[in-house]
Amino acid sequence: MSPISIPGKVTLKQSDTGVPDFDAQQYILAVEAADGQALEDGVSLAIHRFVAGCKSDGIWDAIKASCILAGARTLAGALVPLVGTAPTNYNFVAGDYNRETGLVGDGSTKYLDSNRNSNSDPNSDVHQSIFISTAHTSGVGAYIGVGSGVAGATHILANLTLNEFAARNRSDNAYVISSAATSTGFAGTSRNNSSTFLLRVNNLSSSFTRTADPSMNANNFVLARNGGGNNILTTGRLSFYSIGESLDLALLDARVTTLMSDIGAAIP
Repeated sequence: MSPISIPGKVTLKQSDTGVPDFDAQQYILAVEAADGQALEDGVSLAIHRFVAGCKSDGIWDAIKASCILAGARTLAGALVPLVGTAPTNYNFVAGDYNRETGLVGDGSTKYLDSNRNSNSDPNSDVHQSIFISTAHTSGVGAYIGVGSGVAGATHILANLTLNEFAARNRSDNAYVISSAATSTGFAGTSRNNSSTFLLRVNNLSSSFTRTADPSMNANNFVLARNGGGNNILTTGRLSFYSIGESLDLALLDARVTTLMSDIGAAIP
């Protein structure tokens, strides 16, 4: 097929994305404005493929808040939202950001407020996802979410003390996967009914029976859990997050994993 040119940007083949994607292009332009310079063509192409692919899979509209915490040339560019409202940065500096692997926490003071309230998504129609470049290193560290083991809690965390990877989704009780505390790559939870939710980690989705509690009235944190005064932060590094309505975690996993691989290959 004939290539399609976007003025001032990379030339895309129709076989790459079907057509150049408007939402991807607007995001790229905003990142470049924050960075003060253009992205490599390969990084732009990776983003186009990701957005168009999510739309083709039917999962794009479920993503209500998201940042690609990689690819951008600067921390400011990395905090440009792919979807939704920009997060509020608490204490991250330029040295905490790596273009290929994302943003690293310190387990103490550094986190993002996604500015997406947990009650913005229905009780039985909600997801969270992350891409872990480097795992949390000691004790308990939360990667994303809200609530501290109370009704309506929705978060993903690692417990190295017990060697567990755990998640809640509108529930006071966690779903735990043993011997998985240092898991990396894509992880996410999704609920599309009132009785069960899925946790996906290590390329496997597992179902957990837990009745959905009413959602909490609090913003989701990233690289931390908003515990309402009992916050838990992580020393891990994330290169992507998304929050929104329920979706197919396996499809999102495939798209995000490819995005991170493509970005890494495109950066000199």
